[in-house]
Amino acid sequence: MTHLLIEMYIYNHSRKRIIQLLILGVVLIFITRLFFMQVVEKKYSKLADANAVLREVVYPSRGLIYDRKGRSILENDAMYDLVVTPANVKHIDTTYLCELLQIDTAEFKKRILTAIIKNGRVRSSVFAPLLSQQIYGKLEESMYLFQPGFELVLRQIRFYPYAAGANILGYISEVSPQMLTNPRFSAYQMGDYLGMTGLEKTYETVLMGQRGIRYRVKDNLNRPQGPYENGEFDTAAIAGKNLRLSLDVELQQLGERLMRNKIGSIVAIDPQTGGILAMVSSPTFNPNLLTGSYRARNFSKLFTDTTKPLFNRAIQGTYPPGSSMKPLTALIALDEGLITSSFGYPCRGAYVACNRPIKCEHSEPGHAANLRLAISHSCNAYFVNLYRMEVDAKKWGNTRKGHQRWFDYMTSFGLGHRLGIDVPGEYPGYVIDTIGMNKRYRGQWSSCTELFVGMGQGAVSVTPLQMSNAMCIIANHGYYYLPHFVSGIDNDEADLLKKYKEKHVVARVSDTTYKSVIYGMQDVVASGTGRRAQVEGVMVCGKTGTAENNAMVNGKLTKLKNHAFFVAFAPRDNPRIAITVLVENSGYGGTFSAPIAGLMIEKYLKDSISVKKREVMRTMLDYNTIDPVVRKQSVLDSLNGAVAKLTSAEILKLYFGW
Repeated sequence: MTHLLIEMYIYNHSRKRIIQLLILGVVLIFITRLFFMQVVEKKYSKLADANAVLREVVYPSRGLIYDRKGRSILENDAMYDLVVTPANVKHIDTTYLCELLQIDTAEFKKRILTAIIKNGRVRSSVFAPLLSQQIYGKLEESMYLFQPGFELVLRQIRFYPYAAGANILGYISEVSPQMLTNPRFSAYQMGDYLGMTGLEKTYETVLMGQRGIRYRVKDNLNRPQGPYENGEFDTAAIAGKNLRLSLDVELQQLGERLMRNKIGSIVAIDPQTGGILAMVSSPTFNPNLLTGSYRARNFSKLFTDTTKPLFNRAIQGTYPPGSSMKPLTALIALDEGLITSSFGYPCRGAYVACNRPIKCEHSEPGHAANLRLAISHSCNAYFVNLYRMEVDAKKWGNTRKGHQRWFDYMTSFGLGHRLGIDVPGEYPGYVIDTIGMNKRYRGQWSSCTELFVGMGQGAVSVTPLQMSNAMCIIANHGYYYLPHFVSGIDNDEADLLKKYKEKHVVARVSDTTYKSVIYGMQDVVASGTGRRAQVEGVMVCGKTGTAENNAMVNGKLTKLKNHAFFVAFAPRDNPRIAITVLVENSGYGGTFSAPIAGLMIEKYLKDSISVKKREVMRTMLDYNTIDPVVRKQSVLDSLNGAVAKLTSAEILKLYFGW
């Protein structure tokens, strides 16, 4: 019994000692922390005692964007926001403030209530964003009358000196309360701006920079007098990093001018790097419309416009490629050893082997006697026959495996999936695989069922970006780099661009075999349907394509005017540019798409346009392919007219000096 009592005493004594030590440890931690804050680190105590200290957020300079020649195509301009902290709004002359802001007292109360709902009473919110110079000047003189509840905060807005590339560069907007609930935006606070579209969104973490804080002393009238403690507690804002693009802004401007009054797109790529030289989506708009105090109003008009200027047709528009895809069909047959460049087909004007005639543009004997001739004459029979040879080849075992092999090739060529360009919103397009064929035809199909895909029709749709990338593959004899805009970022960040430096090899056809495809495309421009894309002294290789345009009208599938493709690269040897031009509802590729491509190629390779092309350019500038009803309902002309839209005569004078 005595032994048990001794053990209980020792246990209780030890437990008491442990509790005492824990309490002592906590007390020591508190004392150490208080000593550090009050003696060693005076920042917090000083700021707490200084009731006359004004805390200001310093927003960093957002990173700039430069084109391939170092020209600044996206800059910063300065404006001011009037910011309110509702809990600090006391005893101010509301009537006078409303007079300065040109609002009434009802609007004043509404904005205060909105600020409280959005951000609470004790946190600051934007009360009047992006003040005009006139209002800012008047406010600055009287600001001491409205403090500490109100303050002016410098806000940098984006400015586009070349007024081009709206869908590429994107725009910034204020972060919303809903976004702040998402952990992805934990680094932001109410009043911050961030990239919403384009490069602004993709490279937001690079461009945004880091906020700073500045403390200023106030006098008895709440007027700022100078830095507090000589700026000892200030933290500097860190500017965002600059982007260097492969884009040629002058080429971009030319493309946008040539595509005015037309719906469609242009995508030009440097095959040697994958860098995008120009990307036009038309109709477009002046990107300066989405900056400043009228941004919200202009965005609403653009969003509802009948011509869909916010829709980036270069990466989101999907179309049957038509004959522009025939060179890819040829590459598969060559790569699999199913044909040689001398392979011919006895076409008499139509393909009839599947009991439904598919007409060709040519019927003379020998127009498809070999691959080069078949490409230059764009023989439908030749290429639907190639597709059937590719999927019915005995080496696959059956047509289903053969079609899947064809699908795998199309995927490797960049069709049917997103390429991964560095602007958001890219569409994947569509190429039908074996599963899709089984579902569509309930398992009952053969090589005759979808033979149209061999000539770029039927169950295949592409984006203009994908077709330009396909041209890079042919131009490079079997490889490409992922298309991208940003070629460099100032001060590091190399890992962000690593995937754009990797070479993708997709076909191992010999150079000799490639020449039969390339020479056939050269003939298209030299003497075929792409003659209007010719550039003096340059061997241009191209292919026209007509994309069928069917739509539901009054409940019926109706054939409308075709879309026109033209794809090309130049020069033939050591190509420097691959390009796709797509003009909707314009008929044949040689009418508008080919001459536009020729002008773009000449401008890029020669840095100027020959006087001989003056009339061609005039026609491209003046011709209107937009449906009159759609155009009449659009407000785009009036919006762009407010920011100095050039006339055709002014554009011609700009390029030809007359």
